[in-house]
Amino acid sequence: MRLPPPDGLLARETRWCRQANRYCRRRGIRTLFAVLSRLGDGVFWYLLMGALVLADGMDGLRASAHMAATGVVALTLYKVLKRWTRRPRPFAADLRIRAWVAPLDEYSFPSGHTLHAVSFTVVALAYYPWLAPLLLPFSAGVALSRVVLGLHYPSDVLAATGIALLLGTASLQLWPLPF
Repeated sequence: MRLPPPDGLLARETRWCRQANRYCRRRGIRTLFAVLSRLGDGVFWYLLMGALVLADGMDGLRASAHMAATGVVALTLYKVLKRWTRRPRPFAADLRIRAWVAPLDEYSFPSGHTLHAVSFTVVALAYYPWLAPLLLPFSAGVALSRVVLGLHYPSDVLAATGIALLLGTASLQLWPLPF
C-alpha cells in the first residue's frame, strides 16, 4: 500500500484557515470576531490604561506606562518582522479564504494584534492579577479572530504569542514592579 506524500505545514495551515474562515458566513460569529479584532486594534487597551489611571492613580499610571512602553517595543518588533518575512496573508494566498475585515497592513507574520494583546496582558496581570478573567479570554479571542477573519495563519498567531510572552516577561525583568 502506497501512502500519499506528507502535506506541508503551509498546506495544513491553509486548510485550517479555510475551515475557520467559513464560520464567518454566520453573521453573529462574523460580528463577534470583527468586534474583537477592532477592539484589539488598540481601543480596548487604551481604555484599559485610562481606566487603570482613573481607578488606581499613580499605581495605575505606572502600570499603564509599563504597558505603553512594552507596546512600543512590540510595535517595532512586529514591523521589523513583517518587513523581513513578507509572508502573504491567507486571503491573498488562497482565493477561497475571505478577509472579513480590512487588514491594517500587507503582511501576515507575525500577528500584531496577538503580539500586543499577549504582551499587554502579561504586563497588566503582573500589576492586577484580578483582571485575568477579563484579559485572558479577550486576548485569546483577539488571537482567534485573526485566523477566523482570514487575516493570519495559526503559526502567525502562535509565533506572536511566543514573542509576546518573552517580551512581556523581559519587560517585567527590566522594569520591576514597585511592590
